[in-house]
Amino acid sequence: MASVRSWAPALLACAACAVVCVGVGAKDATPAFDVVADVPLPGDTSRFDYASIDPERHLLFVAHLGASEVLAFDTATRRVVARIAHVSQVHGVLVVPELHRVYASATGTNEVVAIDERTFAETARTAGGRYPDGMAYAANVMKLYVSDETGETETVVDARTNRRVATIELGGEVGNTQYDRGSGHVFVNVQSRNDLVEIDPAADRIVHRYALPGADGNHGLLIDAERRRAFVACEGNARLLVFNLETHAVDATFDVGRGPDVLAEDAARGRVYVASESGVVSIFGQSAGGVDKEREGFLGANAHVVAVEPAAGVAYFPLKDVGGAPALRIVRLP
Repeated sequence: MASVRSWAPALLACAACAVVCVGVGAKDATPAFDVVADVPLPGDTSRFDYASIDPERHLLFVAHLGASEVLAFDTATRRVVARIAHVSQVHGVLVVPELHRVYASATGTNEVVAIDERTFAETARTAGGRYPDGMAYAANVMKLYVSDETGETETVVDARTNRRVATIELGGEVGNTQYDRGSGHVFVNVQSRNDLVEIDPAADRIVHRYALPGADGNHGLLIDAERRRAFVACEGNARLLVFNLETHAVDATFDVGRGPDVLAEDAARGRVYVASESGVVSIFGQSAGGVDKEREGFLGANAHVVAVEPAAGVAYFPLKDVGGAPALRIVRLP
């Protein structure tokens, strides 16, 4: 079981300091971004990975890969409320509010770890293949889909029992996975083939495989179910592809920062955020007519992870080293 340490009392002072010290360490960000605060985070200056937010509970979960722990951050009080340890080399993290559960992919032990969102206690571990990474939850069948990057498969976990129920061969190195509530299907990047695969979760089988012209190492993925678009971030050539989920064609291609990784959406404002390893963040606006790049700039070193909280009007970027310590950079949404 993972140990949980409450950091609420110890970090009250840090949170208050962060509110006073707005912009400290943010001088490296370009004027393209309105930095609200840099909130100190616990741990060392090692790599962060995915983040996931529960807007109703105002909880942001961040994978601190280098520290092998998941941080729970209260976005209302701007303080860390728990550190869930012993999640070895944690890459992916996904909160499923309707289950009151958080899933984390422990790549160091090749497991998927289930965590109670209310108590921050570990509740189950499931075999996750050879390199579990990104995750998606298919609500219509109550299954979790986990990218097994080097194992070239998709691991399927029954959320009711936390047991692996299927392994889907994808025929190449796997990027991120997303659930499309519009079709009820799961989409997966096969980054070594530059393909986008569509899976029917009712049968756990591939129903379509789409070639992505212009892709090179399609890793990052975001589905806009309302506008029927998939946004595909390509590591190999620093490009963002806009894939039409109705016509199954690439409608547009854009340059983004080197090493694009995590994508996030502000659905209310129709914007998509692309965070990159180079620290460059690109913001795209959507309309019925298409997609346009609105702004782009350097946000901070290794700002490759982003989570958006539209109701609060802010985006969160965990940074491993801001003045010699990790911090959560909070940016006002445009």
